[in-house]
Amino acid sequence: MAVLTVNFYSRARVGFQSFTAILPIDPPPAGGTPLAYAKGPWPTLYLLHGFSGNHNDWLLRSDIEAWAGQRGWAVIMPDGANRFYLDNPDIGEFYGSYVGQELVEVTRAMFPLSRERKDTAIGGLSMGGFGAIRNGLFYADTFGSIIALSSALITREVAAMTPEGGGNFMAPYGYFRHTFGEPGSLLGSDRDPEHLAKQRLAEGNAPRIFLACGQEDFLFAENTAFHNYLNEIGYAHEWWARSGVHDFAFWNQATPVGMDWLAQA
Repeated sequence: MAVLTVNFYSRARVGFQSFTAILPIDPPPAGGTPLAYAKGPWPTLYLLHGFSGNHNDWLLRSDIEAWAGQRGWAVIMPDGANRFYLDNPDIGEFYGSYVGQELVEVTRAMFPLSRERKDTAIGGLSMGGFGAIRNGLFYADTFGSIIALSSALITREVAAMTPEGGGNFMAPYGYFRHTFGEPGSLLGSDRDPEHLAKQRLAEGNAPRIFLACGQEDFLFAENTAFHNYLNEIGYAHEWWARSGVHDFAFWNQATPVGMDWLAQA
């Protein structure tokens, strides 16, 4: 395995950005034989961190290097700040197009990554789970699969926010308006995962979805609601609910299961 930290100039982010890359160029250090390594092209998982995290979170707090090596996957882990991986054209912040388009183009130019949709997945936890669902659905021609763990599916909560009512325990109202746009215009927009899921299903290019959440997680109700919505509209998906809270103890259980699920495509 090779682990690299890469800095490059991002047009979408208008500045130098960092990402961590795991490349299965030789057998994993934890033992075992990867499914594919050395020359590539490798299937690739773009893996997003949560709120207040950075591109090192997964590397430092999980066994992602071993999981990737054992399965022969490249993993690309970018920085997303705290912007929910959404574009904000009013202020020139394009986090959505960064992870959904530019980062894919740049990493494919740098490394021997597969360009096939079926070999290209996006995943994440919490805020990154929301980013994976939203951008996986928005850039459905690029991503064939989505792994979403304990996703911050808070669009309905944000849509109901007002300046008088404020935000929530995580941030004030101004943060959510800055990040998601006008709350009153959120539902039914291209920032609304339910709207995008229904749209992709109608168009016939819906990515596969692995949706997981701990049953004691404070976001379990929101994830269950999204699971139920997908069932209502006939969107086939994998629902993985087990005992757990909002932490890496649960995500370290769910991630390898999700990565095994990727191979079932």
